[in-house]
Amino acid sequence: MSTHAGLLLLDAGTLARRIAAREVSCRELMEASLERIAALNPLHNAIVSLREPEVLLAEADACDATLARGEITGWMHGFPVAVKDLSDAAGLPTTLGSRTVHRVPETDALFVQRMKKAGAIVIGKTNTPEFGLGSHTYNQVFGLTRNAWDPATSAGGSSGGAAVAVALGMLPVADGSDFGGSLRNPAAFNNIVGFRPSRGRVPAVPAEDVFFQQLGTEGPMGRTTEDVARLLCTMAGWDARAPLSLDEPLPDPAADDPIACEPGKRIGWLGPIWPDLPLAPGIRELCEAALRKLEAAGFVVEPCTPDLPREVNWSAWLRVRQMLTAGKLRALYDQPQLRALMKPAALWEVEQSFRLTAAQLYEASVQRTQVYQALRRLFERHDYLVAPAAQVFPFPAEEHWPQEVAGVAMDTYHRWMEIVTPFSLAGLPVASVPVGFGPGGLPMGLQVAGPARADFTVLALARAWERIAPWSTQRPPAVARLA
Repeated sequence: MSTHAGLLLLDAGTLARRIAAREVSCRELMEASLERIAALNPLHNAIVSLREPEVLLAEADACDATLARGEITGWMHGFPVAVKDLSDAAGLPTTLGSRTVHRVPETDALFVQRMKKAGAIVIGKTNTPEFGLGSHTYNQVFGLTRNAWDPATSAGGSSGGAAVAVALGMLPVADGSDFGGSLRNPAAFNNIVGFRPSRGRVPAVPAEDVFFQQLGTEGPMGRTTEDVARLLCTMAGWDARAPLSLDEPLPDPAADDPIACEPGKRIGWLGPIWPDLPLAPGIRELCEAALRKLEAAGFVVEPCTPDLPREVNWSAWLRVRQMLTAGKLRALYDQPQLRALMKPAALWEVEQSFRLTAAQLYEASVQRTQVYQALRRLFERHDYLVAPAAQVFPFPAEEHWPQEVAGVAMDTYHRWMEIVTPFSLAGLPVASVPVGFGPGGLPMGLQVAGPARADFTVLALARAWERIAPWSTQRPPAVARLA
């Protein structure tokens, strides 16, 4: 094991300060990261399209030379990062996890530009399901990504590669994206923090459908809430090319405290959100044990339920998702030779969209507004709404998706993640924070949602919870064996 492996245990804020003080070199960090990838990635398959180590070490040396001149690029100076393979990183293939797509872009996605401006070195990509569909990371291009805690189980998705890479110490922080839980579910499955920002907080550029980017959003993942907050401050911010992006002041990611606010005290416990939404045994108990600790620390916890039928939420979700997904995939679907290569979930989304009428899409927009208003009314009484981050614990990696939850059959490939959909539809900021381990020793997370644009208030509660119950300090068995 490298003498620099201890660097991989440091939180990103501490690591940044030590690099800036030249107590740690960028080369040492890169060597440690590459060694960790070499040791664990062959099994876990989190990092794909890895660049040549010699080139990466030369770039790390260039970062050290900049420091020697008394200059620093930003708080991520010399940090190795890998970009989720749904987004562009110049010079690296973008595959979307699909055999139908392979291109090498010449420019970076906007948030990648911002990470590079902060000093990051892009070392490769992180694995994702085909087109990001489904909360289980496998595809026919790079294969299956395995859970950081138990490689026999799912890493979650669609940011599964990113979550595993962070949990195993391959990367200090990582970007991901979230349409239907893709930052929350893999964070829960791998015992790290994932954050889905408010709608528009992290703009997507370039994109042809900026006025229809209403469900998916990029966001940060890390081992601590403060690391997540620092990366959020780097990824976020107004861009004129993204008319739905938010123009609000952001903290300095290099600040001692990037959150700089105190949490609210009133927590609404949604449980499964609707009484008939199934949860695997043990999930509710873990979350309620966490809430008792928050009550002991002075928080007020009350059960609550949105005054909205479950069917209204699911109807809006299906129709809006089908419209957006089919809009991106229809050109591939219309080519028979490419259609034959597409996963069944992608075909299903496109073919379901054929039945949609303009009147149904308008109705879905109305229903989506009803979801937002139902949650807004709950926020009139509560500072936060909390719910489990998934309806199941990590399941066998060879399964494409859970066919049933607590004895209830799932009628779609994503029904088992229904618990995340109201927050996606409402465009609210929501974190997934580690909440402990279930009967089988596998991790689970708690969703912490706040009102629209209250991103840092949500992160404040996430940090408070982290201090009360520091589950995220625990490391996967594979990391412990290396140590």
